[in-house]
Amino acid sequence: MDTHAALDWSLVQAFLAVAETGSLSAAARRLGRSQPTLGRQIRALEDQLGSPPFQRQPRGLDLSETGQTLLDPARAMRTAANAMALAAAGREERLEGTVRITASVAVSVWHLPAIIAQIRQAEPRIAIEIVPSDHSSNLLYREADIAIRMYRPTQQDLVTRHLGDTAIAAFAAKSYLERRGVPHSPEDMAQHDLIGFDRETLLLDGMRALGIPARREMFALRTDDVATGWALLQAGCGIGFAQRSLGQRDSLLQELSFGVPMPTLPVWLTAHEAMRHTPRVRRVWDLLAEALVPAMELSRG
Repeated sequence: MDTHAALDWSLVQAFLAVAETGSLSAAARRLGRSQPTLGRQIRALEDQLGSPPFQRQPRGLDLSETGQTLLDPARAMRTAANAMALAAAGREERLEGTVRITASVAVSVWHLPAIIAQIRQAEPRIAIEIVPSDHSSNLLYREADIAIRMYRPTQQDLVTRHLGDTAIAAFAAKSYLERRGVPHSPEDMAQHDLIGFDRETLLLDGMRALGIPARREMFALRTDDVATGWALLQAGCGIGFAQRSLGQRDSLLQELSFGVPMPTLPVWLTAHEAMRHTPRVRRVWDLLAEALVPAMELSRG
């Protein structure tokens, strides 16, 4: 290795992406670069190191001994670079620029559009990027500026605010109930088709916390994509569970009551501490907090 040459940060980014994804194609998608570009960067890194950082395997790329020794220092470089970017961004004083918001698919599709329209009307110089995802984005790596999450984040250096809890209720399409009848008790549910998650355990965990012996196999239709689940519900495929504030707005659906308590979901607003005090992020944070409570019919207790 040329000890006098500093490693280009773009080469370190390429190395980390390949190391953490296991392939050039996945790394290229993560970084938004082309696969040939990633390949050239890995070869340039190898030339500078004088030793290959990866070994080709049938299933992809594995770290070589050289790559193993580089992994922790490279991650430390990324942490330092992100800290510098956060510190610089946190000192931005203009009430303009871009704010990136991540939220669950349900919140992004059915709650945020009307709220974003209000934000854009109030602050036309602030551009908004929305990342619909049911997987956590890392605020420490600037994957988003503000997150709306259905659980309390525990990472350090994050500012959080509990906006309230959103009620969950059972719904079915009126067409389904006309065909199959209306269930009136938990026991009746055994005679009906239920729509639930596939690998996601959020609904099962909530039901079990209330003493309901829920199992994945009780759902006749399973999908982790909430938009698909909603479409199945509207089409009359079975009984599903959704935010009450959403289901009650849909004229195709009817709310069901079984005389048992239903789980609730907490709603947390989260931002990195360094970004929370940036004027544009603070402004969007405040507007989101104000609008989400009535939009999702949140309760505080």
